Amino acid sequence: MAESKGNRRRRFGRIRQLPSGRFQVRYPGPDGVDRPAPNTFRTKTEAADWLTKKEAEMLVGDWIDPTAGQVGFTAYAETWIKERPGLRPNTVNTYDYLLRRHLAPTFGSKAVSEITDAQVRRWRKDRLDAGVSEVTLAKAYRLLKAVLNTAVEDGMIRRNPCRLRGAGQESSAERPVLKVQEVFALADAVGLRYRLLVTLAAFCGLRWGELAGLRRNRVELIMSSDAADAEVVGAVIAVTEQLLELSNGEIKTGPPKSRAGKRRVVVPSVVLPDLLEHLRWSSNPGSDGYVFATTAGKPLRRSNFGDKWRAARATVGLPSIHFHDLRHTSNNWAAEAGATLAELKQRLGHDSDRAASIYLHSTEERQHTIADALSERARRELRRRDASTDRPNTGTDRPDPDSGPSGT
Repeated sequence: MAESKGNRRRRFGRIRQLPSGRFQVRYPGPDGVDRPAPNTFRTKTEAADWLTKKEAEMLVGDWIDPTAGQVGFTAYAETWIKERPGLRPNTVNTYDYLLRRHLAPTFGSKAVSEITDAQVRRWRKDRLDAGVSEVTLAKAYRLLKAVLNTAVEDGMIRRNPCRLRGAGQESSAERPVLKVQEVFALADAVGLRYRLLVTLAAFCGLRWGELAGLRRNRVELIMSSDAADAEVVGAVIAVTEQLLELSNGEIKTGPPKSRAGKRRVVVPSVVLPDLLEHLRWSSNPGSDGYVFATTAGKPLRRSNFGDKWRAARATVGLPSIHFHDLRHTSNNWAAEAGATLAELKQRLGHDSDRAASIYLHSTEERQHTIADALSERARRELRRRDASTDRPNTGTDRPDPDSGPSGT
C-alpha cells in the first residue's frame, strides 16, 4: 500500500506538530548542523513553504547562519574600528567617542542580528529629542551604518537596518565670516603668546591641530637677495603633521587630516611681523621646538588656550565665534582674492572635488599672489579703521607675551 501524501517523508527538513497544534520545523544547514526555524507555524503548509524558501537560499548561496549575528554589537564595533586599515588616530578617537557616547547606550546590549529598522529609527529620534546636534548624530549614524554594512558582508545579517534617507547627511548652519578688523581685534585681545595663533588661522587657513603641531623647522623664512643687508621678506609654512589630543588626555603627533593636508602655505606679509616676533620671544627653542607652546614649554592643548579665547571673544563682543571660524574666514577671503578651486584646496589642504583638481593646478607662485592680495586687503581695511578712529597705526608696540585680556 502506497504511503499517504500527508505522511510522506520530506526530501529536505522535517516538520512535526506540537501539542499546542502549531508546527515546528528543523533543517540541516550547509555546515551540517541541524537547526530549528526561529518560530513555529500555524499550519503545516506555512511550515513547508518556509522550508522550501530556506532550501532555495542554500542552493543560491544566500543562506545566513542564524547564530553568526549573535555577537554583541559593542564588541563587534570595537573590533571593526581596530581592523580598519589606515585610520588616523584622530578618526579612531572620534569613532571610539561616538560608539561609547551615542551608540553603545542603545545598541550595546543587543546582538548584531537583533538590531531592526524600527530600533534605528527610534534611536535617532530619541537622540534628537535629547538635544544631540544633527551634525554629531549624522556622524554616529554613518558609523552605525558602516559597521552593519560589514556585518552584511560577513554573512551575519541579511540586510542593513540603517535605511533612513538623509540621516547620514550633515546640515550644519553656515558659519560667520569675520571682518579683518574683527580678526585683529581678537588677536589683540588674546595676548601676544597666542596672537599669531589667531592671525595664522585667519590668513593661512591652518587647522587647530596643524597650528598646535607646528615646529620651528617647518617655518621657512625667505631672505632678501641683498647680501649686504639681508632681511626676512617672506615665509612659507610646510604643513606635514598635526598634534592630536585624544579623549584619554594623551597627546600624540599624526599626519594631517586628509591626504592633501601635507602642503606649503605662503604667509601673507601682513602677518610676517607677528611671526618673526613670536619666533623670537614665544616659541620653544631649537629647530624642532613647537612654535606654539604653554608658558612651561609644553605642547599646546585646547584647554590651555580656551580661557584666553573665551575672554578675548567677550572683550571684542564676538561671544559665539568658534576658533574654526577663522579657517572658514580664510577660505572666503582667499576666494574673494581670486583663488581658483584648486588653489583653495591647496591652501586649505582639502582633497574633495578630485575631478576638478585634475584640470586645475595650484603653484606656489600663485599662492604668493593670493597671500599678497590678502595682505593688501587687510592693510586697506585697517587704514580705514584707523582713519575713522584717529588711531595711530604703529604696528610695533609689543605688550608682555603672556598678557591677555585679563592681564594675566
